[in-house]
Amino acid sequence: MLLVFVLILLALVFFATEPVPVDVTAIGVLVALLLLDPTSELLASAGLIAEPLYVLRPVGGDLGAALDNGLSGFASTATVTVLAMFILSDGVQRTGVIQRLGHRVSELTGDSESRQLGATIGIISPLSGFINNTAAVAILLPMVTDLAHRAKNSPSKLLLALSYASMFGGMLTLIGTSTNILASDLFAGLTGTGQGFGMFEFTSLGIVVTVVGAAYLMTVGRWLTPARIAPEDDLTEEFGMSEYLTEVVVREDSPIVGQTVEEALATNDFDVDLLQLIRDNRTFLEPLGKKVVQSGDVFALRTDRDTLVELLDVDGLDVLPDVEVNEAELETADEAQNLVEVVVAPGSALVRESLASSNFRQRYDASVLAIRRGDEVIRTRMDKLQLRVGDTLLIQGAAESIERLNSNPGFIVAQEIERPDFRESKTLVAVGIVVAVVLAAALTPVHIAAAALGGALAMVATGCLRPAELYDAVQWDVVFLLAGVIPLGIALQQTGGADLLADAVVQSSTVLPPIGVLGLLYVVTALLTNVVSNNASVVLMIPVAFQTAQQLGANVFSFVLAVTFAASTAFMTPVGYQTNLFVYGPGGYRFTDYLRVGGPLQALFAVVTTVGIAVIWGV
Repeated sequence: MLLVFVLILLALVFFATEPVPVDVTAIGVLVALLLLDPTSELLASAGLIAEPLYVLRPVGGDLGAALDNGLSGFASTATVTVLAMFILSDGVQRTGVIQRLGHRVSELTGDSESRQLGATIGIISPLSGFINNTAAVAILLPMVTDLAHRAKNSPSKLLLALSYASMFGGMLTLIGTSTNILASDLFAGLTGTGQGFGMFEFTSLGIVVTVVGAAYLMTVGRWLTPARIAPEDDLTEEFGMSEYLTEVVVREDSPIVGQTVEEALATNDFDVDLLQLIRDNRTFLEPLGKKVVQSGDVFALRTDRDTLVELLDVDGLDVLPDVEVNEAELETADEAQNLVEVVVAPGSALVRESLASSNFRQRYDASVLAIRRGDEVIRTRMDKLQLRVGDTLLIQGAAESIERLNSNPGFIVAQEIERPDFRESKTLVAVGIVVAVVLAAALTPVHIAAAALGGALAMVATGCLRPAELYDAVQWDVVFLLAGVIPLGIALQQTGGADLLADAVVQSSTVLPPIGVLGLLYVVTALLTNVVSNNASVVLMIPVAFQTAQQLGANVFSFVLAVTFAASTAFMTPVGYQTNLFVYGPGGYRFTDYLRVGGPLQALFAVVTTVGIAVIWGV
C-alpha cells in the first residue's frame, strides 16, 4: 500500500509539473506497476525482502492475473468508448455543420456582447453533451474569436465562458466527456454488476448545473472576466507589432545581391525573419530560401529596432519611409487570409519543441511573427523558445500553408478559414449516426462501447470519414492516459489504499452529516482536478468515494456521482482541463484570471451539485 501511495505521489507531481506529457507519465506508472510483482517475487526468493509485493495480483491469483489487471486499461470499455467518440465527433465536424451554425449566430447577435455571450453559452453547452466537449471547443473557438472581432468586442470576454460552458455542458449526458465514460466504467467494476451509468441517468443534475453556470457567466462571471485583449481590427496591432515590423529595400551595392535568401540569412546571427518579398509588384511568401536577392527587392521584416540598425549597415539595406507594415500590407493580392492566430493543441508535434528544432518555417512554409503565452507576448528571440499547449502563434503564410495548418489536428486556427473539403452533403447522415448511437445506448441493451464503435464504422461506411482519417481523429494522448491510469486505480483498491483513504474521509462524519461528507469529497476532487489530469483524479477518487459510501451506509451512486461531476468541472487553473488551455493564449488570460472567475463558480458548483444530488438521489 505504501509503495502504491509513493507511485501516486510521484505521478501527481509529474502530472502537475509536466516534465514529460501526462500520457507518458501514465504509461510510466503502468510499467512500474507491471514490473513490481515479478521483481518482488525474485527479491523474496533471494531472501532480500520478507514477502512479494502484490499490488496488481488479486487474492489467490498468479502473475498472469496481475498482468491482465495491469493491461486492463487498454481493454477497458471506457478507453474503447472514448476512442470511438473522438471518431464520431470528427465525422460531424467534417461536414461543416457547426461552422454554418456559427455564421448564423453571427448574423443574429450583431455587435452586442451580451447576445454574443449568451449565444456562445447556448451553443456550446448542449453541443458538449453529444460530441466530446474538448472537440466542441476546438471547433467553436474560431467562430467565437471572429464573432468578437467583427463586433469590436474583446475575445477575452467570451472565450473563458466558452471553456467553462463546455465543461458543465459535458455533464448533460454520459458521452459528454471522457471523464464521464471512465467514471461509468469504474463504477461498473466496483459494483461487480458490469452496469455503469445510463446515457441520461444524471441529465437532470446536468441541466441544473448548466442553468446555474450559464446564469453565473452571464452576470457575475461577465463582470469578473477581464478584457485582456483590446478589440482591434488589425492582428499586428493586437499583438503590438508596430515596433517590430518594417520594410526595407536592397541597395545596388548590397553585399547580399546575387546570394539566395537562405545564404544571406546564414551569414549573420541576427534575430530577424523575412516575411515576404516584393519584386516587380509581385509578392512572394514562404518558401523564400531559394530566391536569389536582386537590387531593388523589398523585404518585409520582423525584428527589433536595435537589430534593424545593424542589419541595414551589414547587408546594405535602406528602410522604406512612410510605409506602415500592418495586416493589410502583409495580405497578398489573391485576397486569401495570410495572417492568422494558431493555437498549439494537445498532441501537436510542436509541444516541447522550438521553432528551430521543429524546422517550423521549412515544414509549414510559414513565418511566426509573435507568440502569445497567456497575457505575455513574445516578439523577439522566439526560435529557441520551447512551445507549450495553449501557446498562440501569430503566423503569416500563403493561403495553402494556412489551409494545411487548419486541417492539422495539432493546431487550432483561431479565425474562420473557408475549407473546401467540408462534406456538407453528409451533414444529416453524420448527425443521424450520432443520434442513433445515443438512442441505442439509452434505449436498448447495446453497451455504449459497442454502439460507439458501430457508429465509428458507420461514419466510414457512409463516406462521412475516409479510412485514413480515423487515426487523425483520435486524441491518442487521452487514450494512452486512460490506459495508463486505470491500473493505478486497481492497485489502490487491491492494496487497501482506497479503504485507508475512505477511513480518513469517514472520520469527518464525526463532525459532518453525510451530506457534508458528500460535499467534502466534491471539494477534494475538484481541487485535485485543478492541479492534475481530470481522468487521473477520477481514477483515484472514485474508489475512495465508493468505500466511503459503503462505510457510512450511504448511497454509493450519489458519492460516485459527486466525484464524477467534480472531476469534469475544473475552473480554477488553465491546466485543470484541456479546454482551459485552448483559450489561454487566444484570450490573453493570466493564471489568476482562472482563480478570479473560476473560484466563485467552483464554490457555487460545490453547493449546487451536493444539494442537487441529495435532492434527486438522496444521500
